Amino acid sequence: MTSAAKSTKRALLLKTRLGLGALVLGAGTLLTAAILFLGMQTVANRLETALASETRMARYAALSTQAATFLVIATEAVQTGQPANTRLERLAPIRGQINATFENLRADVEDAVTAAQELGLDEQSRYGTQSLGLARMDALLSNTLEGLSDDTADQARLRAYIDSFASGFDPLLSQAVNTEVLFRNAILAGIEKTRLTLTWIALGFAVFAILSTAWFYFGLIRPQFSRLDRLRTAAEQIGKAEFTVALPDTRPDEIGQLYGETNRMAAALKHRQTEIEAEWAGLNETIEKRTQELRAANDSLSRIDENRRRFFADISHELRTPLTVIMMESQIGRHDSKSAPGALATIENSSAKLNQRIDDLLRVARSETGELALDPSVVALPDLLQTVVHEIQPEIDSANMKLEVSAVPSCALHIDPNWIRQVVLSLIRNAIRHARAGKLITISATRAGKTAQISLTDNGPGIPKQAQGKIFERFVQGGTTNRQGFGVGLALASWVIEAHHGAITLISPVPRDQAIGAGAGTNVCIRLPLAEA
Repeated sequence: MTSAAKSTKRALLLKTRLGLGALVLGAGTLLTAAILFLGMQTVANRLETALASETRMARYAALSTQAATFLVIATEAVQTGQPANTRLERLAPIRGQINATFENLRADVEDAVTAAQELGLDEQSRYGTQSLGLARMDALLSNTLEGLSDDTADQARLRAYIDSFASGFDPLLSQAVNTEVLFRNAILAGIEKTRLTLTWIALGFAVFAILSTAWFYFGLIRPQFSRLDRLRTAAEQIGKAEFTVALPDTRPDEIGQLYGETNRMAAALKHRQTEIEAEWAGLNETIEKRTQELRAANDSLSRIDENRRRFFADISHELRTPLTVIMMESQIGRHDSKSAPGALATIENSSAKLNQRIDDLLRVARSETGELALDPSVVALPDLLQTVVHEIQPEIDSANMKLEVSAVPSCALHIDPNWIRQVVLSLIRNAIRHARAGKLITISATRAGKTAQISLTDNGPGIPKQAQGKIFERFVQGGTTNRQGFGVGLALASWVIEAHHGAITLISPVPRDQAIGAGAGTNVCIRLPLAEA
């Protein structure tokens, strides 16, 4: 055989060997790529399942916040004694939010049952119980709303409905969250197992490649090994959730394509990891915010409860005096027949005052619930002030004070006479309580354009500057918590006057040229619209 033939044979043999080596290497590379790709797909699928579990946990957290809000609104509605239709109207928005969350969770649970097929029957069964838990929570909410809709139930029974909801809803929600935690842990364990499997497969193919291609290692395989080593390192980094992978994309072959896919996959996982971290941060911030809001709501409820107790104590004080007069006159009339007509007249007068006082109290109570129904009519200003003076005169005499009324212009107002009468009486009573030492209160009225002005001035110590900013707030008077009367004072007066499209202003101390004595004094001015001619 000639040297040329030997060279050709050697060349052909080399080509065959290279072809076989390329075939083996190509087959091994493709197989490796396929296994890695499938492994990464498995990891990605499990990560998506884990992300779905995190989403469900976020929904459960939202459901917990909504349930807490439901409890706060329901408790406030019961404590304030609101009727059933008002309670249900206030609870309707949060009920809608909870229903939407339930619908989302039911859809999520159905998806989770499908996703749990790979994890076995136990996980599917566990998620089967999630639907039952959601149904129980929904039924508990429905029962609570049905109980709150009972307009005949007392506060104790309504609180029992709320307490039953609170004690039953939280364990069901905790059980659901624990199930999600177990499911997520199972998914994460599966990801770790997949990573280990992929690592062993990669090592096995590496050994096979070394044994099968050692004879042409330096001619062809060595460069490819270097590339595969990089790919293996990248796979290990991804398996460890280190997604800062940057494999070089220099050759358009199978390995180069695998490099590109791995780079894109790592970038996608990195992006998704960033989104998850941002969502977690947002969730924690939301939880903290809701916690602060709930704490503020609890503080507000405590203040409201304290004000309510004071209000009912004031009601007792306001009703005790006329009731005492009625009882005393009744006893006098029973034992002395001669004085019976006078006693009956006194009883009738006190009863009328008591009836008017109850009507005033009902008006104040309605204002506390946000209702300020007006019944406007045309009222002569002199008649209105005469009624006020006649009603307040006994209190003026009892306080050893003097009430002076200047000339009142003859004009008519378009107002609710009961509300305006109550406002003016309340202002005079404030002056009696706080300016008694001044001995004098003056009322004047003027007409200016399309409005009438009623001005009340006392000779008391005045109102401190730092307190005047809060003087129109509820349950505050003179910068301190009110201890007498209805506890509304200028706050209710301001609300009523504004509802009449009028205005109320306060000046303290009174300018010296307008003062009625040596005291600093306080002037309250009310402007109301005149009736159209």
